[in-house]
Amino acid sequence: MDLPDWGRGVSRIAVLTGAGISTDSGIPDYRGPNGVWTKDPELLGLFNRQDFLADTGVRRRFWAALPALEGHDAEPNAAHLALARLESTGLSLRILTQNVDGLHQRAGSTPRKVLELHGSMASTTCTRCAARTPTREVLHRGEDDPACARCGGILQPSIVLFGQVLDQDLLGKAAAIAWAAQLFVAIGSSLLVEPAAALCRVAVEAGATLVIINRDPTPYDDLATEVIREPIGVAVPALCAAFAASRPA
Repeated sequence: MDLPDWGRGVSRIAVLTGAGISTDSGIPDYRGPNGVWTKDPELLGLFNRQDFLADTGVRRRFWAALPALEGHDAEPNAAHLALARLESTGLSLRILTQNVDGLHQRAGSTPRKVLELHGSMASTTCTRCAARTPTREVLHRGEDDPACARCGGILQPSIVLFGQVLDQDLLGKAAAIAWAAQLFVAIGSSLLVEPAAALCRVAVEAGATLVIINRDPTPYDDLATEVIREPIGVAVPALCAAFAASRPA
């Protein structure tokens, strides 16, 4: 594809990614027609922080469901790889991801240039002493409600559950990146979860162009200069290739 007019002269891009960018890697999304919570609404309750801490049964169901959701064996797909290649051209590219699967980093994106707004499934944190353990180690223990090996506290994957507040320092960095961007691209996100979705408005109010690549309508479509409904695995590589081709030799 040719680079669209809204992409010409752009040197600073911020990308917000949601679950839709990882479905081609075999990681199900949450709210889509075949999403985890759509197919089994009861699973939604397992991601409530208050219930997770208070109810042993909730934690047991959570840990039983986790292996199918944590994406340890998943591989980056064409969209992840395309974004990493675009960064390697020297373009100023920052990724703000709602995903917890680590696939951007595994695709080759510079870790410090990827902000994991909702945490990472790769590690597990003790809710009492804050000790961290690789999640795979916890799963390999085979316990239905694992406890911290150091203090016996409740363990939770290092992700933000419903009822938890996002790291304010991290959110501030994300807002600063959105504010400084010339182009803000939201990929594979329902844009229903705040405050991450509001980064679209932050970028637009600062003068950035907003482009949304998503299968379904979002609450921010009216703010976008362009909404792309093509499959993410097609649209993102094509757009990244167009940007790369426009870079000075």
